[in-house]
Amino acid sequence: MRTAQHTVTRDWRVATAPGGLPLVGHAPQLARRPLAFLASLPAHGDLLELRLGPRRVHLPLHPELVQQVLLNGRVYDSGGPVKDKARQILGNGLITAGRADHRRQRRLVQPAFHPARIEGYAEVARHECAAVAGSWSTGRAVDVGREMQTLTTRITARALFTTDMAPHAVAEVQHCLRTVVRGAYHRAIDPTGLVARLPLAANRAFATALTRLHRRIDRLIADYRATGGDRGDLLSALFAARDEETGERLSEREIHDQVLTLLLAGIETTAAALTWTWFLLGRDPAAEAALHAEVDAVVGGRTPAFADVPRLVHTQRVFTEALRLFPPAWIITRTTTEGTELAGRWLPPGSDVLISPYVLHRDARTFPRPETFDPDRWLPERAGEVTRGSYLPFGAGSRKCLGDVFGMTEAVLALATVAGRWRLRPVPGARVRPRPQMSLTPGPLAMVPEPR
Repeated sequence: MRTAQHTVTRDWRVATAPGGLPLVGHAPQLARRPLAFLASLPAHGDLLELRLGPRRVHLPLHPELVQQVLLNGRVYDSGGPVKDKARQILGNGLITAGRADHRRQRRLVQPAFHPARIEGYAEVARHECAAVAGSWSTGRAVDVGREMQTLTTRITARALFTTDMAPHAVAEVQHCLRTVVRGAYHRAIDPTGLVARLPLAANRAFATALTRLHRRIDRLIADYRATGGDRGDLLSALFAARDEETGERLSEREIHDQVLTLLLAGIETTAAALTWTWFLLGRDPAAEAALHAEVDAVVGGRTPAFADVPRLVHTQRVFTEALRLFPPAWIITRTTTEGTELAGRWLPPGSDVLISPYVLHRDARTFPRPETFDPDRWLPERAGEVTRGSYLPFGAGSRKCLGDVFGMTEAVLALATVAGRWRLRPVPGARVRPRPQMSLTPGPLAMVPEPR
């Protein structure tokens, strides 16, 4: 007997997405022009059905439906074609684990993000931000994308391992992670699974990068096993974690998978979001001037610290708006654990559900002038008008990102530190194109630092 999990309170528009092809369905559109394709779909309904090869995927496009999915982790578990293939590569960490494992892992990892520890991580971020900002030269163009990834790699590495990684090790992690992320996404969206088995140079590079990344993580974990003690970092917190319900600790394999997950979440996504923020500020002199004025008033000539973050309110709004326009987690997948109804449509057990924060964040019904960069839309008197479930840069429900507070803290410190010393001017003629992979990255972004 079918039992609906939600009462249908309105007439939903349910349809099949246009443009599906025999055998492959909508996979070519998602592979070639995913953002444009997904952004075209709200005009066709509140819940759309897509086909990725033989699999049928349901895409909720109304915030109320999105909330029904994300807030009911028992029925809508982590899964889907993207997550299933990512799990084979990234292991069974917080991002990819199923509900039972995720609940246990979250209880064990949560203490690593206690406010007292975040203050320590923020001190790491403070020093690394100052080092990057101090390494630039007047008038000499820098690739902001690479600089932000170097910055977040060093912050994440030191927060995870309390170690000064050698430059070659930082470069290795950056290169390997970039290659792994790109390869993992291409595997995830291939409905046939054939591309990963072809003797291509890209496949060989992916395999090599993944092996090197695993080996470096294993060496770091082995070093911790040998020395012991609480170094005040994330890895120490993972070793010390004990489940209050069972008394169990994380296994060696689980610690490895969590480290890989934290590297992915802490480096790639934050670097992408910061790069998009500089791109947007470079096109908006008024928002940039307001940022500089706030930093001058709050921080003066010193390096921003953790205690300054609550007072850097415009800086927070700038980053919040950048996350709206270019959310690194541009796609979220779920799989039903039992039969349920969504928008009046019956979904059997094992049904795939796809959510796109990128599309939700650009819905004109919720965000007037959605393509416009407007940090002031997050002023208290305006932010209250945003529909619940329509802004999801960190997800929602039981799977909301554990590191959201640290990510925001890190980003605000980075923005304030750089803005206290430099204006970043776009290089004339430089083009930036969103690259939807496991996260939404801008690729290279050439900008010229000018002293303030």
